[in-house]
Amino acid sequence: MKKQFITLTLLSIFCVAASAADYKAGDIVVRTGATMVSPNNEHSSILLNDADSTMTLTVDENTQLGLNLIYFYSKNIAVELLAATPFTHDVTIHDKNSVLNVDGAKLGKVTQLPPTLSVLYYFDNESAFKPYVGGGINYTVFFDEKFESAPKSLGLSNLELDSSFGLSLQVGFDYLFDENFHVNASIRYIDIGTEATFDVGGESIGKANIDIDPTVYSLMLGYKF
Repeated sequence: MKKQFITLTLLSIFCVAASAADYKAGDIVVRTGATMVSPNNEHSSILLNDADSTMTLTVDENTQLGLNLIYFYSKNIAVELLAATPFTHDVTIHDKNSVLNVDGAKLGKVTQLPPTLSVLYYFDNESAFKPYVGGGINYTVFFDEKFESAPKSLGLSNLELDSSFGLSLQVGFDYLFDENFHVNASIRYIDIGTEATFDVGGESIGKANIDIDPTVYSLMLGYKF
């Protein structure tokens, strides 16, 4: 009897959630939660006077507060804006041939904002589980670039990274608890590439083409208006 009661209760909860699962034209959804930007692990070559220095650099991951704004044109089609608090990444230099004897040192820090506008397609699903796919355009702006004290002592200064335009692809799902609240999880790939330039001994001879191309993970709580 107890098992039957638990089963009926779970079915009732599921049915209530399922009845609330369909979106409709005009719905507005706001989500907030954790968003992690995890750059690829490829090493970017550092050029000095356009020649390979044999040194490379990598960019680490960072997690910030993410925000989604979604507008539904129909129960299947929606437009989403991804925003977040600024991401700050450590940049590590790899110098295995001892050009500057700084292998593994933190080269500097860069801060970036990657707003992304996407079109989402929600699959027809009568349950509370609402999977979707999406694609869109990303614009990433870099700012507050700076070298650490050790690279500065080697004559490195004036670090700058160009802004980036690129495509974005994602998969995700919403799970609706009721008419208003849901949890969301998504994974997206963003094409982010930038050129870094810097001075060496006061001369503008340093350059690196950095393909960040991160995987972005989000886990959020959403509210439908």
